[in-house]
Amino acid sequence: MILANGKRYESAMQDELLAGLEEKLNATLAGPCLEPETVIAAIDRLGQQAAEGAFDRELAALQIDGAVQYKEMAVRLLRRDHLEFKLRTELGADFRPDRITEPPEGLRPLRVLARPLGVLLHIAAGNADGLPAFSVAEGLATGNINILKLPQADNGLTLTILEALLEIEPRLADYLYVFDTPSSDVGAIQKMAALSDGIVVWGGETAVAAVRRFAHPGTRLIEWGHRLSFAYLSGERPRAELEALARHIVATKQLLCSSCQVIYLDTADFGAVQAFCDRFWPMLEQAARAHRPSTIGAVAELSLRTYTDRLEAILDGGRVKPWSSPLCSLIPKEDSKLELSPMFGNVLVKPLPRAQIIPVLRQAKPYLQTAGLGCEPDCRQALIDLLVRAGVTRISYPGSMSEGIPGEAHDGVYPLRQYLRMVDVEI
Repeated sequence: MILANGKRYESAMQDELLAGLEEKLNATLAGPCLEPETVIAAIDRLGQQAAEGAFDRELAALQIDGAVQYKEMAVRLLRRDHLEFKLRTELGADFRPDRITEPPEGLRPLRVLARPLGVLLHIAAGNADGLPAFSVAEGLATGNINILKLPQADNGLTLTILEALLEIEPRLADYLYVFDTPSSDVGAIQKMAALSDGIVVWGGETAVAAVRRFAHPGTRLIEWGHRLSFAYLSGERPRAELEALARHIVATKQLLCSSCQVIYLDTADFGAVQAFCDRFWPMLEQAARAHRPSTIGAVAELSLRTYTDRLEAILDGGRVKPWSSPLCSLIPKEDSKLELSPMFGNVLVKPLPRAQIIPVLRQAKPYLQTAGLGCEPDCRQALIDLLVRAGVTRISYPGSMSEGIPGEAHDGVYPLRQYLRMVDVEI
């Protein structure tokens, strides 16, 4: 389905709607700017509806584990106070869309206008339900017109959310177009890109590389690619901290960019790695039982991953046997490479002495995101400094690696600043 002009259309109408889209975009751009308060008020009301159960049926249809927690997080992010905090943090507490600068030496002052980039094309990934709607919300908050290409795995939740937003605030209809264009329809996507001033792309290297090929010169590319995150533990960690890490691993299924893929230990001794697995294994098993997958697909995926672990251990000559059960596994490895785990509660455990943090992690510098740091207070700042210099863009405690905080940067960048342009006007 397609959402345009505030109404749904059949997918077969795509080419006809795209043919007339430039005229509609130009008419909207010729009108007054979209005020942030209009968007904030609408999104806040949307969050209230979600809290009251407006989308519970759609969430239930997704058959995802942790749906209740997912809903609670979404409702929190949609609240007015969180949205206003995000704007203040990302754009500055003293941000003004129209200000006068006073250069030194008596030079002529300039009037500086902060204005929307114009038209944003969002090419969304399907690894998080509802993510496309959040991406569009950021574009709306900065006054942009938004064209959203839905991921092929989208299940209708995004369209339902955005339709509800337009019912709350019909004035947003001219700023929102949603197409269910398949990624194979390159011609249609190129037409959308040609109409856009910026392209927001979510996804892996293949998706990002494809966008770079067809984006017009001068179009701003905002790339939110796949990232790798890890826990770094130094010293004997308290049980409560490790239990929180175990819950994080199984609750997120390690599917998010901020999910723990590798547990690094501040040691060069592989025996210490195995001893940690002995201690951590009961905690991971307990967390896995508490977050037992409920959908057939998740159960099948977990079984396949666990079976693969066992086969790999056999092929490895049985030197290092993983701690394994039908629900999860710990896979100790002697190398320190940062890599994607088998996921779904199957986590890698590796040695990484602090002296090797920078040379090891720099090998994965394009993909670094969150480090869940657990250590003694007297060495925390030193370890933070090393992780930051290595290229990590977010540092949390081990159990809260995937807990979003309003106003935090995304992969080291404030998104809202990417969706604005600064215009200098000579006075």
